[in-house]
Amino acid sequence: MKVAAGRKLCVVTQTSEAAAAVPQPTKPGRGRRVRVHRAWFVAAVTFVTIIGAAAFRSVPGLLIDPLHDEFDWSRGTISAAVSVNLALYGLTAPFAAALMDRFGIRRVVAVALTVIALGSGLTVWMTAAWQLMLCWGLLVGLGSGSMALAFAATVTNRWFTERRGLVTGILTAASASGQLIFLPLLSWIVERHDWRPAAVTVALAALAVVPFVWLLLRDHPADVGLKPYGATEFVPKPAPVPGAARRAVTVLFSAARTGPFWLLAGTFAICGASTNGLIQTHFVPAAHDHGMPLTTAASLLAVIGVFDVVGTIASGWFTDRFEARRLLAVYYSLRGVSLLFLPLLLVTPSVQPPMIFFIVFYGLDWVATVPPTLALCREQYGEDSAIVFGWVLASHQVGAALVAFLGGVARDTFGSYDVVWYASGALCAVAALMALVIRRRPAGVATAA
Repeated sequence: MKVAAGRKLCVVTQTSEAAAAVPQPTKPGRGRRVRVHRAWFVAAVTFVTIIGAAAFRSVPGLLIDPLHDEFDWSRGTISAAVSVNLALYGLTAPFAAALMDRFGIRRVVAVALTVIALGSGLTVWMTAAWQLMLCWGLLVGLGSGSMALAFAATVTNRWFTERRGLVTGILTAASASGQLIFLPLLSWIVERHDWRPAAVTVALAALAVVPFVWLLLRDHPADVGLKPYGATEFVPKPAPVPGAARRAVTVLFSAARTGPFWLLAGTFAICGASTNGLIQTHFVPAAHDHGMPLTTAASLLAVIGVFDVVGTIASGWFTDRFEARRLLAVYYSLRGVSLLFLPLLLVTPSVQPPMIFFIVFYGLDWVATVPPTLALCREQYGEDSAIVFGWVLASHQVGAALVAFLGGVARDTFGSYDVVWYASGALCAVAALMALVIRRRPAGVATAA
């Protein structure tokens, strides 16, 4: 019995020691600080970076009339340069996502910001329309596309496994926040001091963000020995992926063989046509046509940016909780209805309550489509979702580029923008129907690219 008792005591002792070795959850006391995960600091740096780069996106609508007056270029010619910018913004994105896998986020984003600053700064000395195409169209388009929404998608995919919809909404809203900050300032500069100081301001804003990116941004949680936010186990940093361009094209060919890709690309093309290509490019000159001062029209566009922040973050929260397809259908339907009423609101130069209602309503819907679209890309295409989203974003910008150009041509041809507002409203109704027919992928099914 003594031997048995000894064995029993030994087992109890070993069990107690094992239990003591396992970390027990503790409640944070008054003197214990809860540490914020590093992922949130990375998201904050990404937010600031996108805000700084958003300065250049505030300028095109402000430059159409000044460039038309100074150089006597047609609005169609100026809009063509904006169109090239918007198209390259989208077409560069999938290659940028692959380059980030190859060379790291910091290097790609720092170089992109430098190219934006170079392109914007060189416009000060331009004297011909082809130089506008080169500087604002090519250089700024390539730079902006290299750190477009694919940048936000890459950061979200690497650093977060939980709260992805919310983080996507916050980072998407950063672009609108940049618009909010820079639009009133740039419109005041253009009206008081000409358009050249505004171009220099954009260049300086892009350069100012480079040190933050280089010193504070990290490519992967493994670089600092952390798990992604919400992950249950450590995720090693993947090896650099060679052949960035080849991989981007390979992923495109793989995704293009699936129906959801074309539906996502089609809806997002209409999204770009009804936002960047239409409102962001032509709202200010359209309001100015009806006698509204430039600074007033730019301030209304900035207010759209205020409510866009609210709407996009809310959309990210909704995306974590509701079906993305239905959210997209609702967003596009509401946007289409609002655009159909816009020609009736632009008949007077003063800002009336119905115009304020439009600005708030439209602002809440501006890029609320991004979180559910990115969520559908993740659902359908797994690890390649960032690159696939880059191609979907390319369709967004192609749609924006087409309407940016056609809007200028319509203004030269018909003397107003009314036909463009009505056509965009009808397209939004088509996008709502397309979103509803995207098939739902069963949970746990992976797509091989």
